[in-house]
Amino acid sequence: MRAWLFVFVFLASTAFAQHEGVEVKKSRLLLLPKSRIEAMSAQQYNQLMRGAAQQGALNADRRQLERLKGIARRLVPHSARFDPDAGRWRWEVNLIQSPTVNAFCMPGGKIAFYSGLIDSLRLSDDEISVIMGHEMSHALLEHGRARMSEQLLKVAGVNIAAALLNLSNVSASLLAQAADLALTLPYARSQETDADLAGIEIAARAGYDPRAAVAVWRKMAKLSGARGQPPQFLSTHPAHATRIQTIEAQLPRVMPLYEAARRAQAEGTGTGSSK
Repeated sequence: MRAWLFVFVFLASTAFAQHEGVEVKKSRLLLLPKSRIEAMSAQQYNQLMRGAAQQGALNADRRQLERLKGIARRLVPHSARFDPDAGRWRWEVNLIQSPTVNAFCMPGGKIAFYSGLIDSLRLSDDEISVIMGHEMSHALLEHGRARMSEQLLKVAGVNIAAALLNLSNVSASLLAQAADLALTLPYARSQETDADLAGIEIAARAGYDPRAAVAVWRKMAKLSGARGQPPQFLSTHPAHATRIQTIEAQLPRVMPLYEAARRAQAEGTGTGSSK
């Protein structure tokens, strides 16, 4: 089992360095076809949007929706930095009226923000940009596809180990939980970190201040303080303090990109596109 976990970790991700900007890891454990994942995601996204529309909760605030779309128009041209296929994606942005503090981007460029995230944190455009860049990065780095592949391999590995060792149902269940703690959760935390870093680079290239990511996570820490947060080793997300420290350490790599983008915008040479 230990050898199987080692092989899994070795295959799970490989680092690639950008010529400038941040360094992130993109998974090589991609067992399912990319086109299938994108099609499944589009179907799920459309179902969610239809459900929100039926409840009168879809794009009710046109001003906020246009604000989100404007930010996306500036971010999207820089998405190919992390996935060249993003240029063919049919990008879409929607706003769901709900107190939920969340946002996501599905594979294929399907973005949704919940009004509760914008309202409860009183987000500036810079802060929205780093959140949107973070969510886009999950799709660009194929984290959804990797997690599906990971689950397929994990289930297969647990079943094989249970059969070989003649484990009871309870023991097999414990083995699966151990695999979660030893592999799945740390891997998810690394995905979150990579999405944080890719997200601030995308925002910086679009002319948004990447330092806003620190402000976002300070606000999130304050918001979740009363609710509490699981210990980092049992969470799929890094602790707020860890995220802030990691982002601050990487800001020197992206601030020149932000400053260059701002200069280009001031000179009227900034570019952008909408879809």
